[in-house]
Amino acid sequence: MKNWTYRNKKVNKLSDMPMGTIGFVYIITKEDGSYYVGKKSLYSTVKKPPLKGKLRKRTVTAESNWKEYKSSNKEVQQWVDTQREILHLCNSKIELTYFENKALYCLSVLEDEKSMNGNISGKIYKSSIMKEFIKPSLT
Repeated sequence: MKNWTYRNKKVNKLSDMPMGTIGFVYIITKEDGSYYVGKKSLYSTVKKPPLKGKLRKRTVTAESNWKEYKSSNKEVQQWVDTQREILHLCNSKIELTYFENKALYCLSVLEDEKSMNGNISGKIYKSSIMKEFIKPSLT
């Protein structure tokens, strides 16, 4: 698996990114041109049981699996020898979601047969777009 790159530079550790970065929008590309666009948080939070004698659960923040991350898409996870590129570094969850959606729309992933993205925000699906807008216009 290849390293992440951002602006043609390798990204191997958190210190390779600006202070305050909480995640990134990425594109994973296969040699045949197939690709997947998504977002990844650099940190994850885990709820742990309360300490002895305490009532509140503990919240622990740790570095996520971003270095090895391949995608949430099952098919893309099976890809070998891919290019993993960071498109945008983000400083908040809102920014992360916004720039992921912006990339998905700007790249027209639901209209592109090379795209492995099947939906945007779990609300707009590739099958609906292809059936309602793309295929009828070809006839």
